Amino acid sequence: MADYKQSHLNGAFYGPAIPPARTHRSIGRGGCDCCCLPCCLLSTILKLIFSIIIIVGIIVLVLWLVLRPNEIKSYVETATLSNFNLSNNTNNNNILNYNLSMDLSIRNPNKRIGIYYDYIESQALYDDSRIGFKILDPFYQGHKNTTLLHPEFGSRTAVLGDSVASTYKREKGEGFFYVDVKIYMKLRLKIWIFKFRGFKPKIDCTLKLPVPSDGTSTTVSTFERTKCDVDY
Repeated sequence: MADYKQSHLNGAFYGPAIPPARTHRSIGRGGCDCCCLPCCLLSTILKLIFSIIIIVGIIVLVLWLVLRPNEIKSYVETATLSNFNLSNNTNNNNILNYNLSMDLSIRNPNKRIGIYYDYIESQALYDDSRIGFKILDPFYQGHKNTTLLHPEFGSRTAVLGDSVASTYKREKGEGFFYVDVKIYMKLRLKIWIFKFRGFKPKIDCTLKLPVPSDGTSTTVSTFERTKCDVDY
């Protein structure tokens, strides 16, 4: 009897099937657990943000390929310097008497972008001290167009810093004065019928001006055409 029972124990045993463990899932929430609802919401938001970034990136890429925007180009075509003399007044202040005029070209190289120059401020600096200031007239510049501006400074005196005397003496001996001209602008871009504002580029020009002879001015032919830096 014992052998009979033992033979049955050595064979395969098939008992009743074990039911799978029941899991509690929320209905209508994409398979997310109720306890993980914040995680599902965060995942959905991140996917939405990522999709928006991709769409915006594609739009920007397409617009760039269509418009091919290029920065404006600027040159000082000619410059005339006269009466560039440094002296001291009774208070031992440095006074500069001068007259500087120039022709500044600005080119819009774009085929599909027009530019509104709403505000144009020009400054002249010598030895890091501002010696001139002038507001230029606003204008509109069409596609692939070049505009010539005529900033003029001088016909007045300027009080400068302490180091200007040594700088003036050294540059006069070398035969060239170095004057910086900076142009500050506020622009609007016109693309088809749309206008975009908020652009504030700066043009920076360093002029190498031959020392004028007494009573005469630097002639246009002695000035070398100078490329300016455009900083957005």
